Amino acid sequence: MVARMARTSLRDDVTSLLQELIRVDTVNPPGNETAAAELLRAYLEPCGLECRLYSRRPERANLVARLRGRDPDAPRLLLLSHTDTVFAEPGDWAVPPWSGELRDGEIWGRGALDMKGHVAAAAVALSTLAREGFEPEGDVIFAATADEEVGEGFGLSWLCEAHPEAVRATWCVNEGGGDRIVLGGRTIYLCATSEKASAPFRLRVRGRGGHAATPAIGDNALVKAARLVERLAELRLPATLTPETRALVTALVPAGSPEDGLERVRATAPRAAAMIEPMLRTTVAPTQIVASARRNVIPAVCEIICDCRLLPGVTPADVEAELAAQLGREGCELEWIEYVGGSRSSLDTPLWAAVEDFVHRDDPGASVVPILLPGFTDSHYLRQAFGTIAYGFFPMRAMDAELAAQLVHSVDERIAVDDLELGTRFLLHVARALTG
Repeated sequence: MVARMARTSLRDDVTSLLQELIRVDTVNPPGNETAAAELLRAYLEPCGLECRLYSRRPERANLVARLRGRDPDAPRLLLLSHTDTVFAEPGDWAVPPWSGELRDGEIWGRGALDMKGHVAAAAVALSTLAREGFEPEGDVIFAATADEEVGEGFGLSWLCEAHPEAVRATWCVNEGGGDRIVLGGRTIYLCATSEKASAPFRLRVRGRGGHAATPAIGDNALVKAARLVERLAELRLPATLTPETRALVTALVPAGSPEDGLERVRATAPRAAAMIEPMLRTTVAPTQIVASARRNVIPAVCEIICDCRLLPGVTPADVEAELAAQLGREGCELEWIEYVGGSRSSLDTPLWAAVEDFVHRDDPGASVVPILLPGFTDSHYLRQAFGTIAYGFFPMRAMDAELAAQLVHSVDERIAVDDLELGTRFLLHVARALTG
């Protein structure tokens, strides 16, 4: 630890810390995020930073570290991240997924992109500020939370309710953006300023049960459900250009209206069009099906679980009638499982200016564009609880954005050390710009 603190290279520091974090298995479930939280505390406390672990269960701790500001009433900045990861099947990987191996300028391992790389960068940024004697006006907070991947109430949602002062902040930088795209000679970085709501639902199909040796043709609930699954796969609800998607299309095709620009993107840039498509509408994807528990029993009931993502401001009630009309669900019941998220942050903020300033300095000629994130992040809980201005941004330039998207939650996940260093410099810039 003493040797590490004596280093002057951000690159060495963040590389070493990420490798250590990857070697801590925090697959959720079960999580075991306390091991990662304690590793981070051991790294940060020798720098003089306040560190505290908050947990509902001893093995599922959230770390909150703080660089105190000169004015307790001044705006605060939160560097948000999570330490849990999804599962990895070691036999499918080219290297062991918890090795943290450095190969050809990339660090391999589960969580390298989602999102232990960001965790390491934020920790190194905060420790660098402390070692330099930086005295912010308002607090700079680093939170490495549990349970983002599953969301069973052990992470940020619980902190906002049980320990709000630990994470209350004016601004927040989180995951969800930072991709660099070059199209038509224009370079843009995507910054996630809004995200869809998660609104999964259950379709319950009824038939008549019986012995599988004497099937009642046409009344098997599973057969009925199969036809519904086909309709769900073909479902396309009406498109809407949100303010964020309008800005993205305009950045890609400056001439003409956003509607015309969208058609040009579809015709000339299929990769960009595929990225934009889920930002345009409510999406539905069947993901689970439950029918008979026995091979020789025809099911009387079959349930289909569907992942559904709604645009900000759209509620389940707004789309239920349209879903029913398109699915033709006679003999089928629809039950909403939950409805959470669907939030956005303004662009007219000092945080947006800081993001733009960094990009303009680091990549002259490039611009920053807001996007609607099709997925869900913990930023929603901060916007809902405190009105926090929360953006998803961790710039990446060395690794192709499409490749990075393919590696998240997949085999051979890895991050370029160049991008790790770039992200660390970005977080340092934001802290200095907003609280210096």
